[in-house]
Amino acid sequence: MFSAFTILLILLPFFSILTTVNSDDRQILLDFKSSLHLSNSNAFDSWNTTNSVCTFTGITCNSVNSVTDINLPDQNLSGYLPLHFLCQLRSLQKLELGFNSLYGRVTEDLRNCVNLKFLDLGNNAFSGPFPDISPLNQLEYLFLNQSGFSGTFPWQSLLNMTGLLQLSVGDNPFDLTPFPQEVLSLKKLNWLYLTNCNLGGKIPIGIGNLTELTELEFSDNALTGEFPAGIGNLRKLWQLTFYNNSFTGKLPIGLRNLTNIENFDGSMNNFEGDLSELRFLNNLVSLQLFQNGFTGEIPMEFGEFKKLVNISLYRNMLTGPIPEKIGSWAEFNFIDVSENLLSGPIPPYMCNKGTMQALLVLQNKLSGEIPSTYGDCLTLKRFRVSNNSLSGVVPAKIWGLPNAEIIDIQLNQLQGSVSSDINKAKTLAQIYAKNNRLSGEIPKEITQATSLVTIDLSENQISGNIPEGIGNLKQLGSLHLQNNKIFGSIPDSLGSCKSLSDIDLSRNSFSQQIPSSLGSLPALNSLNLSQNELSGEIPASLAFLRLSLFDLSYNQLTGPIPQALTIAAYNGSLAGNTGLCSVNAIGSFLTCSSSSGMSKGVRTLTICSTVGLILLLCLLALYLKKKKGNKERFGGERSLKEESWDLKSFHMLSFTEDEILDSIKQENLIGQGGSGNVYRVTLSNGKHLAVKHIWNTDVSARKRSWSSTPMLAKRGGPNKSKEFDAEVDALSSIRHMNVVKLYCSITSDDSSLLVYEYMPNGSLWDRLHTSNKMELDWETRYEIAVGAAKGLEYLHHGCERPVIHRDVKSSNILLDEFLKPRIADFGLAKIVQANVAKDSTHIIAGTHGYIAPEYGYTYKVNEKSDVYSFGVVLMELVTGKRPIELEFGESKDIVHWVHKKSQSKESFRSAVDSRIPEMYKDEACKVLRASVLCTATLPALRPSIRAVVQMLEDAEPCKLVGIVISKDGSGKKVGVNDGK
Repeated sequence: MFSAFTILLILLPFFSILTTVNSDDRQILLDFKSSLHLSNSNAFDSWNTTNSVCTFTGITCNSVNSVTDINLPDQNLSGYLPLHFLCQLRSLQKLELGFNSLYGRVTEDLRNCVNLKFLDLGNNAFSGPFPDISPLNQLEYLFLNQSGFSGTFPWQSLLNMTGLLQLSVGDNPFDLTPFPQEVLSLKKLNWLYLTNCNLGGKIPIGIGNLTELTELEFSDNALTGEFPAGIGNLRKLWQLTFYNNSFTGKLPIGLRNLTNIENFDGSMNNFEGDLSELRFLNNLVSLQLFQNGFTGEIPMEFGEFKKLVNISLYRNMLTGPIPEKIGSWAEFNFIDVSENLLSGPIPPYMCNKGTMQALLVLQNKLSGEIPSTYGDCLTLKRFRVSNNSLSGVVPAKIWGLPNAEIIDIQLNQLQGSVSSDINKAKTLAQIYAKNNRLSGEIPKEITQATSLVTIDLSENQISGNIPEGIGNLKQLGSLHLQNNKIFGSIPDSLGSCKSLSDIDLSRNSFSQQIPSSLGSLPALNSLNLSQNELSGEIPASLAFLRLSLFDLSYNQLTGPIPQALTIAAYNGSLAGNTGLCSVNAIGSFLTCSSSSGMSKGVRTLTICSTVGLILLLCLLALYLKKKKGNKERFGGERSLKEESWDLKSFHMLSFTEDEILDSIKQENLIGQGGSGNVYRVTLSNGKHLAVKHIWNTDVSARKRSWSSTPMLAKRGGPNKSKEFDAEVDALSSIRHMNVVKLYCSITSDDSSLLVYEYMPNGSLWDRLHTSNKMELDWETRYEIAVGAAKGLEYLHHGCERPVIHRDVKSSNILLDEFLKPRIADFGLAKIVQANVAKDSTHIIAGTHGYIAPEYGYTYKVNEKSDVYSFGVVLMELVTGKRPIELEFGESKDIVHWVHKKSQSKESFRSAVDSRIPEMYKDEACKVLRASVLCTATLPALRPSIRAVVQMLEDAEPCKLVGIVISKDGSGKKVGVNDGK
């Protein structure tokens, strides 16, 4: 028998080992903690020298108090991952650090964590290649998705991991590689996520041997060839997604075996043939096969699928009817079968459960009436049945759907009228109903649908008056009522719709005078009132508009034509008004007499204008006399042609040097800035150009004349620097649809002219923030964000030498006639020289509110500084706010405000512009999250602009509702083409 003392002596070393292990593990974890940035995390409050290591937050120990698990996902951790600490934990089996902001390279030290069974580093911001982890042969779970790794993935490491159950390495910019054969040896896998990791070639036949798989995802790659028939052996699959590849041929025989499948997405490929192989998959919840080349009919069996909640088959060549009972069994969400050749009626029962949000069947050959059941579908947001052969009366309740955001019934043979129920449509933004047989009057209740942005009731048989209260529609941007039977006067209140950019009331029976209030519409770009019975004089206020389309022809207008409306661009826009006269005998119009044809108001205005002009000329003469010396010294605009000019073209030119020089005069001035004046030049062919005039002079003279920036002052002087010429030469070679085009430079000893393409819709700043802003819907804002990001991506990655813009801001993003963005104003741009450190510059450039914080403590800037500024632009687009607002607080800006909002989901969502419809809030939040990443304080934490483009494309508002959630928490939106 052992005495108690003997037993104690035996156990003492064991207790000593336990104490040592616990102490060593604590120190390792404390060293791990000290190496991280923890400013926004309270997960480590319990990690101290007094607590037991097994009581640390996120730590699990075994029976001998040795650390086995580290569980710290989504804890706002940032910094480098100190694996040399963690892999000293001899019992560590689980390391879960996903959804943080860890960055830098993951080192070979990971090979020392030989006992790991679970490794999750996904959703971080690492860089460089992922190391060989062959020694980790006990791994069962490996999650590296969206972690930032690049280069070649060590697929050979997997050969030792025969016990692997789940593998997720998708959403990483790996080098293009064939589908990895090594994966086929992992016979125990139940989940394989290889989406968006640059796989090419064909899927190996052996994929069918992974019979334990329940989820298989390899979308967004470059895979080709026919779809592997072996996948039909994977009978346990409940999710199969392979969208956005280049698969061809027919769906293989054998897919019918996947009777457990719930989510099936093969959209955006090149499949052909019919869908008959899918008619046995009666457990389908979501079916996505849009943008392929499928033919034949939609299997009637789909109408009996009891779990189906969404189906998207748009942009195929399907024929025949839509199954009558489709979507009638479950809580159906949406159908999108647009852009096919389908016939027959619209199924009436898809909103049986009262959950449907989108009915999209446009551009088919459907016939019959609109089922009245959809008038009671209160959840409907998008109702689009346009471009079919539908007939009958539009159900009255359709117009009053309380959550509808778009009603699109155009290009049918529908009858009835817009009902008074429309006063219930509080979220309705767009009505498209042209080319039907609608009749009756426009109800006065339409003025209560205050979210309306677009009304198109053209090409119908609508009569009566426009309701006087239409001025209540403050967000209205487009009003098309042409070719109807509407009469009476044009309401003066229309001038209260300050967002209006497009008005077409032509081919009606409007009478009386044109309301002068139309001349005060700040965003108006197109006005067509032709072929009516309007009378009286043309309001003088219309002369202040700058219109791309202007047509008052074939009315009964009288009196003088305002001088500003006699330009060549408006030729024919006043024809058919025999009572009009012209002061300058333009065209076939009579010449106005000195008094007849002029109203008292016009005569008074003319006299006052003349007196004012004389006074102005006198003052100008005094000013010119006083400034004559300086004017002669620096080359006044009156004498530009007297100088010797050198033209250097960068594109094929359709104009001459003289045309440009003749147009640099005060009446063509459209803008002034730190880098000079900007003029709009109208060429003889009617085309517009923008010309920037930059003076080359000393700092003091420049400040007196143009309020210049230090950067331009440095460049100035009678002799231009070689740097200026080098930058112009480099920028002139840019060819990208989202960077403003520089046609040529025209230089002299005293000044330089840069000739650009003209952007008629001004800047993004103007559209978002000025008092006369034009409302931008979310789709437009999103397209502007993506386009501008792609332009910046080209500057950073697409040029022979990267270009750092250094002044990215919303006022330097210009918008063309289609509101497509162009990055402009390269006055501060820096070309990265091959033999100079690319982040070195000694000029603090940029605009307050957009400047990256590193400018405050270093002169070193690089592409990440542009990314920061672009992040601010994204914040403007999503929130609608300026970079600097009083509500942000003293010394605070939009970045601080948004980052603070990001601390909770509800607060973050509240930051989204209230004018953005609820259906787009999720997409808007995704863009706002990208902006938060772009504006990280440390440049190393910011993504590249190329990564930002990918983030924005992932937030595309072209698919609606229905999320397929993977086990890692990532989601893929299933498809509704929201462009419809």
